[in-house]
Amino acid sequence: MHRTNFALALSVAGALALGGCAPAAQVVPSVVPTPSAPASMTPVPPQPTAAPTESLTESFPYGAFSEPTTVDNEWFPLVPGTQWVWEGEVNGDDGRVPHRVVFTVTDLTKVIDGIRTVVAYDEDFTEGELVEAELAFFAQDDDGTVWHLGQYPEEYEDGEFADAPAWIAGIEGARAGITMHAEPRFSEFSYSQGWGPEVEYTDRARVLELDSETCVPAGCYEGVLVIAEFNPEEPDVHQLKYYAAGVGGVRVGSAGALDQDQEVLELISIETLDSPGLEALRSIALEMDARAYQLSPDVYGETKPAEPAG
Repeated sequence: MHRTNFALALSVAGALALGGCAPAAQVVPSVVPTPSAPASMTPVPPQPTAAPTESLTESFPYGAFSEPTTVDNEWFPLVPGTQWVWEGEVNGDDGRVPHRVVFTVTDLTKVIDGIRTVVAYDEDFTEGELVEAELAFFAQDDDGTVWHLGQYPEEYEDGEFADAPAWIAGIEGARAGITMHAEPRFSEFSYSQGWGPEVEYTDRARVLELDSETCVPAGCYEGVLVIAEFNPEEPDVHQLKYYAAGVGGVRVGSAGALDQDQEVLELISIETLDSPGLEALRSIALEMDARAYQLSPDVYGETKPAEPAG
């Protein structure tokens, strides 16, 4: 191991405390100039302004998606049939409890905001119980950056459907965000991972390390990329995601305030589904896609149905 997670968490917290991430107040879509105050009035104090290279949402390159469903970014490759399984712990009502996440790339595509996307299927289990299933939509631009164009989650409580807080780029003010840059680089500025104001999806991220090392049950990796993610409403709570080139996500940790879920995950396995497995996954995803039109008519209902690639 390059260093212990505890040491990394401390270094991250310290760096962020010193101003590594721009304050949430700086992340604004635009600032209306304040008229000059008459001499008889008290001058209006300066208004917050956006950082030079940081904005509330990202500029989406609509005309630069010649092959959007070919997602071969080395840090976030999405090949149909690939399945990642992570296991770890999360805070529960009675302390730390087992947590498991299964993320699989389907062979389906779906047009979102005019761009054909890859459909991924994500399952989240706590103490062996499914608490959330999700369809997520990604596309890669011609420069190699992977964009997140929305998601349709179904949340469950005690095995019963509870909510479906979907956000889809181009609907209800939602905007696509960046999941992975083509060439991740250090920056004092964060970037938007997606903007879904109606469901309070405002996640942001910043590159933290470019050459770390880590070992997980699936293997040991060098040259690991570490990205810190956060919600502007909780600027002191950071989730750390570790990526290995050619593999994708291998570890999830945390840093910052202690009153968070403190989710920790390690990659247990990565494999490619066989034809029957991929066909079964496709059926599950299509059923969820169809169900979404009933559960999210105002958002998901504005999209075209998912369909097999090719």
